Amino acid sequence: MWSFGADATTGATIWATIALVIFIGIAVYFGIPKMVTKLLDERIKKIETDLSEAEALRAEAKALLEDYARRRDEAEKEAQSIVDAAREEAFRLTADAKTSIETMIARREKAVTEKIAQAEAQAVAEVRAKSADLAVEAARVLLTKQMEAKGDVLVEQAIKDVAARLN
Repeated sequence: MWSFGADATTGATIWATIALVIFIGIAVYFGIPKMVTKLLDERIKKIETDLSEAEALRAEAKALLEDYARRRDEAEKEAQSIVDAAREEAFRLTADAKTSIETMIARREKAVTEKIAQAEAQAVAEVRAKSADLAVEAARVLLTKQMEAKGDVLVEQAIKDVAARLN
């Protein structure tokens, strides 16, 4: 190759420089810098649009934050008024409940007294029923013993009485 009277490295550098100048010339001839510039301009425009949208979103977010802060303050005030009203209602209900409990205790005392009286009456009735059952059982046992002893005589007498009535 042509080395132009220099060593091989210098000659290679010269040829690389010439190739670079030719490449840049071809790139300029075909309009590559204009295309790159156009692409960069489009990218810049897109970035500017994104930035303006981001700024608008930031302003909207700030407005929403202020709105929510205002709403939170209103909600806290409303919650406090609800708590105060609930406290007053609780005191009133406590007083009403105390009165109701006293009335209910009086009614329950009366009901318990009535239940005790009923239980006493029922116990007396059960004792009487048990006594009657015992008396009937004693009579049955007594009659059974008497039937064993006088049973034949009573049966013959009953047959005679039935025969006499049938005639």
